[in-house]
Amino acid sequence: MLCPDCRRRLERGADHCRVCGAARAGAGLPLELVLPDHARLPLVGDVAIGRAPASTVRLDDPTVSRAHARIRASGNGAGPLIEDAGSSYGTWLDGVRVTGPAILHDGARIKLGDQELLVERRRDGNDAGRTINVPTANSLVLLSADAGSAGTTAGTRFGMRPRVRRGFAMKRLEAAEGARRWVLRYNRDGRFVRMSDDEAELFSLLDGRHQLAELVRESEQRLGPAGPAALVRLLGDLADRGLLESDGAETSGEARPAGRFGAFATPRSWMWPGAGDFFDRLYRDGGWRLFSPPALAALGGLALIGLAVFVYLVAGRYGTPFVVASKVGLGGLVFLIGRFAVAALHETAHALTMACFGRRVRGAGLKLVLVFPYAFVDTSDAWFEPRRRRMAVSAAGPASDLVLGGLFAICCLALPAGAGRDIFFQLAFGAYVASFFNLNPLLPRDGYQVLVDLLHEPHLRERAREQLFRRVSGRSGGSDSRVLARYSLFSIGWSVVGGSVAVAASLRYETAFARIAPPSVVWPAMAALWLGLFAPVLAMLVWPLLERRRLRVG
Repeated sequence: MLCPDCRRRLERGADHCRVCGAARAGAGLPLELVLPDHARLPLVGDVAIGRAPASTVRLDDPTVSRAHARIRASGNGAGPLIEDAGSSYGTWLDGVRVTGPAILHDGARIKLGDQELLVERRRDGNDAGRTINVPTANSLVLLSADAGSAGTTAGTRFGMRPRVRRGFAMKRLEAAEGARRWVLRYNRDGRFVRMSDDEAELFSLLDGRHQLAELVRESEQRLGPAGPAALVRLLGDLADRGLLESDGAETSGEARPAGRFGAFATPRSWMWPGAGDFFDRLYRDGGWRLFSPPALAALGGLALIGLAVFVYLVAGRYGTPFVVASKVGLGGLVFLIGRFAVAALHETAHALTMACFGRRVRGAGLKLVLVFPYAFVDTSDAWFEPRRRRMAVSAAGPASDLVLGGLFAICCLALPAGAGRDIFFQLAFGAYVASFFNLNPLLPRDGYQVLVDLLHEPHLRERAREQLFRRVSGRSGGSDSRVLARYSLFSIGWSVVGGSVAVAASLRYETAFARIAPPSVVWPAMAALWLGLFAPVLAMLVWPLLERRRLRVG
């Protein structure tokens, strides 16, 4: 269900929109004013804020006027409104001066003189928390407890005084996310870590003021005998992802590959500074209509019908891959241009889904890998959303590929023979190739991310490969998981079926390829394509079989 005011997707069971603060029909006003002494005042009626004794909220501060601001109900279900009451220093809402009635929302910050009040919805232990952002200019001291006494300890890879790198965001997800419900994301490049409640409590100590021995003692005092193990696990996760500073020094960044080929192979990116504003505006100006139930049903129907049409096109040889008007060069160019356009719309689908959930993309741009360009958007903020929403963001891209492929396939079927039909066949072919690779569970792409969230299995691919290698090679040790075994079998089956379909399709076009190039070129090229299609399966099975043979011989 979309919010009737801002058109953002409402959370399941929520009684208000977390983006604009609008309450659902029949729901009360869920917001509370958090006072400086941490007392909470429900915003269910008129609230006068000021220095006067008769104020509902009295702030004894000379920078606060006697009648500074007032909060009242909006009357239309949009949430409480705040307005300035003629104060000397003004009233500020989220850094913007209030010049008229302004809607309050969950997480809003009200500044009155030197005082700051927070607006929150009361949450219990099962609810998700608000996202806490710590800018790059600040340090973790904002979240830490009081500093302990200084001591001495030997240096480790965590540093003598472990400290989290500056510039991060942190949020507690809902209880349905499982034990590791806290998400820490580094703002600079989107790296993230999942933490348990215990690890999140210890995280607040990593401010660079506590030596490692002190952290061990504190963790044991707070969490009991399991505390030191939780501390080591947390420090290891942060260090492995480069999120720890060593004795206060910033890490120097990732090293670039050496040599000419390494420099050539290094991806190059060009960022688009205004991407977040553009996609928000695109969503508000009509993109939200794509997320209405009728539109989603129509797009799903288009994808299913189009897929059936494309199978019919391939069976009837309505077009030849990479060939337009009997020219391979022109066909290849159309395929590459179409593939780039499909990729751009694929990323736009991710961005609009983020906007639907009230999240902004952190950046977008172009990336050049070798000589191939492609568009990208940074959707790392999706990790602060519940599992269902993360799955929706990940699935939006492949869904876009399938819808576009279906549209192009239908256009191809409707056109008479000629260059126009060939062009739409290349576009449909490119869209379906993109959807296959993005849904491939062997690759860390969208389909894999959906599967990880669906199964609640982090690092699914690496763990499944390790278990498969161990079982096929005959090595002992370790415990087997049915989920990992099923994932391995599903991945192998996906690759075999997809590769077999591609081989069968390529054989149907062998005569068409032979008219364009000699057999000495066509067959080696097709063989190389087949080898690439089945390479993941060969890598998963051949190496452990060779290891099994080596163990038997030894």
